[in-house]
Amino acid sequence: MKHLFRLTFKRVLVALFALPILLGLAIWGCNEWVERTAHERSYDDVADVPVMDVAVLLGCSPNIAGRGNLFYTYRIEAAVALYRANKVKAFIVSGDNSTHEYDEPTVMKESLIAQGVPEQAIYCDYAGFRTLDSMVRAEAIFDQSKFVVISQRFHNERAVFLARHWGLEVVGFNARDVSRSIGMGTHLREYLARVNAVLDVTLLQTKPKFFGPKVQIKK
Repeated sequence: MKHLFRLTFKRVLVALFALPILLGLAIWGCNEWVERTAHERSYDDVADVPVMDVAVLLGCSPNIAGRGNLFYTYRIEAAVALYRANKVKAFIVSGDNSTHEYDEPTVMKESLIAQGVPEQAIYCDYAGFRTLDSMVRAEAIFDQSKFVVISQRFHNERAVFLARHWGLEVVGFNARDVSRSIGMGTHLREYLARVNAVLDVTLLQTKPKFFGPKVQIKK
């Protein structure tokens, strides 16, 4: 009985020791896969971005804890810079509109208009609940299989990874990032988001929550 107890105890110890190592390797492997897929498809300088008809601007809340969200502000700035450089003709603003009180696409549209982007050049995707949804719906709803995605680099890399696995020709234009002291939580969550992205395109074969009628973009 003692021998059996010792053997079981040793196995438990080995499992407890091995589990965090395996988890760490899984996170590292998913991160590497995402980064390698997005390598050379993510740009920091607007001059380097290839000319395309459409950009997909990924949404987030414009405010956090009653203050302006710098992730949001810098994404709007990047989108405006891209438009003024004549790199794109139209935008799909894609975000969460799960309730009447929370409407990321409309807020992004208003912010772009305030910066001089014509209203007729902006199309709202109200069902961009996740990055995967935004990428897949760009083709499924708006008939765009080739476009620029706008967000911070860490987010763009994941977006490009997801889009490429759906057969889309996507590059990222990186908005200015937020300092780690402010955006630490977001950057840490990104590691788990990348694991989830890998699962979405492999084991889970995840699809967008909603599809819907086609929307024609006039270029």
